[in-house]
Amino acid sequence: MRKTLFWKLKQRAILLGERTAVMGVLNVTPDSFSDGGRYSDPDRAFARAVEMEEQGADIIDIGAESTRPGSAPISADEEWHRLGPVLKRLKDRLTIPVSVDTYKAEVAERALELGVEIINDPSGLTFEPNLARVVSNRDAGLVVSHMRGRPETWAKLAPLKDPVASIRRDLDAAVSRARHVGVDKARIAIDPGLGFGKRGDQNSLILGKLRELADLDLAVMIGPSRKQFLAHGTPQETAFATAAAVTAGILAGAHIVRVHDVREMRAAADVADEILKACAES
Repeated sequence: MRKTLFWKLKQRAILLGERTAVMGVLNVTPDSFSDGGRYSDPDRAFARAVEMEEQGADIIDIGAESTRPGSAPISADEEWHRLGPVLKRLKDRLTIPVSVDTYKAEVAERALELGVEIINDPSGLTFEPNLARVVSNRDAGLVVSHMRGRPETWAKLAPLKDPVASIRRDLDAAVSRARHVGVDKARIAIDPGLGFGKRGDQNSLILGKLRELADLDLAVMIGPSRKQFLAHGTPQETAFATAAAVTAGILAGAHIVRVHDVREMRAAADVADEILKACAES
């Protein structure tokens, strides 16, 4: 069964395990793989964040730098140019916590000053290790994701020989680095990084063996939404494929699902939660 725990954030704690938390994705980038440019205007981003909260999102995760395969890095100034106006527009306007998807310590520092409660590091503290110290100083929540290499090199990487064991080992090391600089373990969640340098069928294996991460005793997040290994002929078919991956991940122990289609994935998560509840009571 999925462990119940409290995830401590900057201003609150979220109970995880009894009900799956849905993290809604809000990209304010011109080049994200699924919705690049759609919400780059602060007013449109604000409207979308409010809409996702109304649809059942428990957290809003805002990203201003694409991590699609082949994407090139941008400067901290460029990232903040995209992100800052949106965070200022959203400040104190939502009842749910805001997360920022960044690996840059400078961007994280400025975001936390504007009320952001979670930093979601796609690099697992491998790009800028000082990010963990920024999170520690601000008592924020931290998501440590697993990433192999960088987006611009993913196509050249060989398949992992033992993906789940490798991910578990790397995440354990990243969590240790975060705790070494003072991040409370109760503030850390882990993400196996579906698609982040892993080949297609290995992502399915990771989902199927997700429970092997449970003994790290941390909240587990997955982000299968619209990933290439789930791609089908139409957006609707891909959404159905995402719902299947979301359900499988929850049944295997995921506490948080990071998704684009909040309303639909909230429904899928609710069914998966009912299945877990029925199994626990039987």
